[in-house]
Amino acid sequence: MSESTTFDLPITGMTCASCAGRVERALSKVAGAGAVSVNLATEQARVQAPEGSLPALRQAVEQAGYSVPAQTLELNIEGMTCASCVGRVERALSKIAGVGSVSVNLANERAHVELLGQVDPQTLIDAVKRAGYDANIWQAEQPRDRQTNRLNRERLALVLAILLAVPLVLPMLLQPFGVYWMLPAWVQFALATPVQFIFGARFYVAAFKAVRAGAGNMDLLVALGTSAGYGLSLYEWVIAGPGSMPHLYFEASAVVIALVLLGKYLESRAKRQTASAIRALEALRPERAIQVVNGQERDVAISALRLNDLVLVKPGERFPVDGEVLEGQSHADEALISGESLPVPKQPGDKVTGGAINGEGRLLVRTQALGAETVLARIIRLVEDAQAAKAPIQKLVDKVSQIFVPVVLVLALATLIGWWLYGAPLETALINAVAVLVIACPCALGLATPTAIMAGTGVAARHGILIKDAEALERAHEVDTVVFDKTGTLTSGTPRIAHLSALDGDEDTLLKMAGALQRGSEHPLAKAVLDACAERGLDVADISDSQTLTGRGIAGSLNGRRLALGNRRLLDELGLSPGTLAESAQAWETEGRTLSWLIDQDATPRVLGLFAFGDTLKPGALAAVHALNERHIASHLLTGDNRGSARVVAEALGITNVHAEVLPADKSAIVQQLKSHSVVAMVGDGINDAPALAAADIGIAMGGGTDVAMHAAGITLMRGDPRLVPAALDISRKTYAKIRQNLFWAFVYNLIGIPLAAFGLLNPVLAGAAMALSSVSVVSNALLLKFWTPKHLEDKR
Repeated sequence: MSESTTFDLPITGMTCASCAGRVERALSKVAGAGAVSVNLATEQARVQAPEGSLPALRQAVEQAGYSVPAQTLELNIEGMTCASCVGRVERALSKIAGVGSVSVNLANERAHVELLGQVDPQTLIDAVKRAGYDANIWQAEQPRDRQTNRLNRERLALVLAILLAVPLVLPMLLQPFGVYWMLPAWVQFALATPVQFIFGARFYVAAFKAVRAGAGNMDLLVALGTSAGYGLSLYEWVIAGPGSMPHLYFEASAVVIALVLLGKYLESRAKRQTASAIRALEALRPERAIQVVNGQERDVAISALRLNDLVLVKPGERFPVDGEVLEGQSHADEALISGESLPVPKQPGDKVTGGAINGEGRLLVRTQALGAETVLARIIRLVEDAQAAKAPIQKLVDKVSQIFVPVVLVLALATLIGWWLYGAPLETALINAVAVLVIACPCALGLATPTAIMAGTGVAARHGILIKDAEALERAHEVDTVVFDKTGTLTSGTPRIAHLSALDGDEDTLLKMAGALQRGSEHPLAKAVLDACAERGLDVADISDSQTLTGRGIAGSLNGRRLALGNRRLLDELGLSPGTLAESAQAWETEGRTLSWLIDQDATPRVLGLFAFGDTLKPGALAAVHALNERHIASHLLTGDNRGSARVVAEALGITNVHAEVLPADKSAIVQQLKSHSVVAMVGDGINDAPALAAADIGIAMGGGTDVAMHAAGITLMRGDPRLVPAALDISRKTYAKIRQNLFWAFVYNLIGIPLAAFGLLNPVLAGAAMALSSVSVVSNALLLKFWTPKHLEDKR
């Protein structure tokens, strides 16, 4: 029977005594639950329950209609070397009451802990130390030179170990050339001992901690293997007669340690590169800003700024905050934040993002977000969360790693006994057993998945694709159906003039008259008319006697001529007929366009022309659909708009699967229906599409750079470019392929290497080289993802 533990759970949503009673009854029904007390004032529940019952307690509270809010904590973990270390840290943290879930990442050496209730961080740190490792609370602003200093120490230890090991292995290298020469035993001992016990001390320390915690790891295998070779050499030296030259194995132990150190150093260097995306984003944070107070400029630290403060940004400087431009005109380079390669124009009223580079103009900016609330901070947080998360495929690795080291120890012992029973000398049996221990170190197994995820999510972030978690990354590679929302996703979401027709054939004059009537108006259709005038370079005159015709349009006088621009209702009120424009009007209405008629209201009212307004396709929408078609991924259009406008967009893009006039609440039902026979990705703007985004296998939210943490979506696109949809699926496929390749090689090294070592076909030196190579090759393979670039982004269709 499991030991009973006291859980203190925060409960949200309780409003009265009956709520507390309902929570208490729900918790009491959990299997094994003992005493339960709920305090309405502190919104806390105290429960006596068996260890490991926290998920059941949380589920019981949620089924009663309330929630247990979770907090997260990041810990730096020092001393992990392989997949079995990861499992031991996770098990140690999971046993603590109040810990909901734990995910430990070997690549970035961090533990992501979800807390349900009040848990002292020191309790977590102590649990990690009892498991044989060191821990401290991770902070975003902490200096990162600690990793650099550790890398420098590893390099120094490696260089010294190699310098001592090379003379030991030199006679072996000279033998193929007919040179038979051996160092005296005392010289070999003098060279090998510092390598074994000074530069190899890290393996003994970590192995001792592992054994004390009742587990095994890579360090235990290295320590046992090299100690066996070193001890055998001492034994042979002691029993050898005076003047005789015994066969010693000091070089095997020393070279294995040097090779393992080389592998760990190269691995550390490569792991730093997998986190380069985070470092690049963090480097965008300016440390100081020019604050403007009462017209005076002063240089201040970012931490001294407050909301609504005025900040001056000079040409070439990075924006220190998120804010709104008050004065000036310029361009902003937002490439590292949104992935947009072209500078974005900025003028009064436009939003700017901290970390972007100001172009040619001086801008006065009002601060709207600081610190952790800025877009850049949220992007970094999102990428870090994705890199800390575990892909579902990692569960297989975790299960294997739990039994891997014990199985290897048994195989090494079986090798020793087998060779001895076969009649081989004890030293031959021992050397073969050492080779088994060395080749089997499970470093590559623990690095295979996290390094690929870190590299994949990092390069995706550089191109404006934010992947929320590893599960979304792994699942996305299976997508065979993409469902697009229309407005704001495939189309711009703002009306434009789709068609216009002048009865006299003079479209420019028609536009100038309509523009004069709409000048100064904030209506979306007015902006569409004025934009069309600007595109054609038409001057718009002023009107007089402007009059809003409620529900019908607008009227005014232009050069003594009374004009009106309005809908069909205005046309009917004036008793006018569309005349020759009737056929065009009917065709454009069938397309779902909004019609406006320009009317001359003088003595004999008459129709002058017709405007048809509609949403326009986003640049890149056609390229996105074509890219999906090339990969045999079906595209669907899902919209609440009328069938006419949906059909126009679908035909322009070549989409044959159209679902129109669908209410927001019904969108998720259609997605669920498609999921019955397909793996579905839903692409929307994250507002009224939230239910459908949550219902899909993968939700892809089209962001505008203002709210990147869309909870309903597994993937967020930092800019509204539809071409990023196939790009997101592509980086998912490539990352998952790297994970499979890495796991394949990690397993193959052991599946091939262990039998070779057991049968005496692999000496400890070669085994050490192969083990080091396995870790380096896995990380290097993952780093190839850094060269990925999205296809089709050059196509603006």
